Amino acid sequence: MTAGVRDLALIGAGGLGRETAELVHAINADLPTWRLVGFYDDDPALQGTSIAGLPVLGPVADAARADVAVAICTARPAIGCSRARIAASLDLEPGRVPTLMHPSAALGASTVVGAGSILFAGVVATADVTVGAHVVVMPHTVLTHDDQIDDFVTIASGVRLGGGVHVEREAYLGAGAMIREGLRIGEAALVGMGSVVLHDVPARETWVGAPARPLRSASVDLDALRSGSVTA
Repeated sequence: MTAGVRDLALIGAGGLGRETAELVHAINADLPTWRLVGFYDDDPALQGTSIAGLPVLGPVADAARADVAVAICTARPAIGCSRARIAASLDLEPGRVPTLMHPSAALGASTVVGAGSILFAGVVATADVTVGAHVVVMPHTVLTHDDQIDDFVTIASGVRLGGGVHVEREAYLGAGAMIREGLRIGEAALVGMGSVVLHDVPARETWVGAPARPLRSASVDLDALRSGSVTA
């Protein structure tokens, strides 16, 4: 193995996993850092196959016993935040969950990003932005001053947050959503793509439209969701 290069496995062989593999290739092109060893996924149909040129190594539980760093690459909002379930089930020490950032991400010196988070190409964070653990921020998202993004949040591509926005744990912001400054997006809330949010979004609700309004109650038993099977 090249000196200074660590083995890295990706949890989830779906779209986000393949996108993360491409992000890792971009990191390595700038500075060799990771050797991608493959995917772990609970889908029985994927066992023994290859995805994007990488082997599916086994079910997710096997990752806990492997001597590799791990990136959790799942993000389906319909079943709650699967990353939270996976992180709880694997119980990995922080040193095994690296932060992955595309070389083109532009982060202010005062920005803090937690372990296990993945920031894609063109992400901008301006000043005093805090990003928690296992957050996924998709391409061309803009986080402005004093935004706080809690653990396990998913932010889809092209989202724009005004200053001082607080996005609570496990929330999901759809592609192209815009959030006015100073607002709070509640825990496990879902904001639909293209929405323009002018008011706080309560926990576990789904808001859509311009201006955004509640679509339906998204109140769920998060403990029940977290106990489900772990797949991409």
